[in-house]
Amino acid sequence: MSEPRVAVVVRTKDRPLFLKRALRSILSQTLEAWECVIVNDGGDPAAVDAAIVTLPAAARERVTAVHAETSRGRWVSANVGVLNTTAPFLVLHDDDDSWHPKFLERAVAELDAHPERDAALSRIEIIWEERKGDEYVPVRREIFQNQLQDALLSDALLFNRFVPIGFVYRRSLHEELGLYDEGLPVVGDWAFNLRVLSRGSIPYLSETPYAYWHQRTGESGANGNSVIDARDAHARTDALVRDRALRAYVDENGLGLVLYLTKFIDQRFVEVEAGIRAEVRATREELVRTHLVARAARRVRRALRRS
Repeated sequence: MSEPRVAVVVRTKDRPLFLKRALRSILSQTLEAWECVIVNDGGDPAAVDAAIVTLPAAARERVTAVHAETSRGRWVSANVGVLNTTAPFLVLHDDDDSWHPKFLERAVAELDAHPERDAALSRIEIIWEERKGDEYVPVRREIFQNQLQDALLSDALLFNRFVPIGFVYRRSLHEELGLYDEGLPVVGDWAFNLRVLSRGSIPYLSETPYAYWHQRTGESGANGNSVIDARDAHARTDALVRDRALRAYVDENGLGLVLYLTKFIDQRFVEVEAGIRAEVRATREELVRTHLVARAARRVRRALRRS
């Protein structure tokens, strides 16, 4: 077997149906020079081992499992996967997502052709799905952040503009930037992406989506999506990440600029809100005048008809 070019890290916990689909997605890749580690975050190890046993013998040689006795969280699991692989390129394949068969081939070719780039990024297609018996079937599709031309730090400051399933990056980034932040229950990928984008923008491979982000409404627990099922955790952690970055800036530069900007931005919002209220009030008054004129005209017409 040739040396792996890409390490695929799959985090899972008690989701055998999704895990089997994820493994099918990985095995379907036209690029065969990959290794895969499945990090079982405190789930039933038998179910994970059973999914691996069903793989063809050649594939089983490239797939390993690391079982944790208790759940340690998404980003501890991600780091375990990173540290238990050796390939120069890395990608997190969440157990409920999937790929186009040419994704890894296209991503590796991009990184080989552009050694100055930190990562390769695919357009991401959201697949909304619902359960039908023993499987999940697509009900709707949409392109995530289709309006963007490149992945930019300025855009990512507002919220995460790409998710792990479409992001293949160089292992050397962890040597320079550190591993995923294990103290974050969620949005660890966003925090890492911000550090990566601080180094430079990332162009998309093409307009074709090669990565599929599966989402389900009305599902909770093991089969839920964290962006839906853990919305409160996302909001709180987002605020904590921003507050930590703000404090780091203040430690380095003092409070002066942020104090000024806080007041300036708040005043601008007050002015904009006042302007909107004035426009609404003027519109309402104009409508009232128009209504009164129309009512007066109707009275005149009725009076003329009677005369």
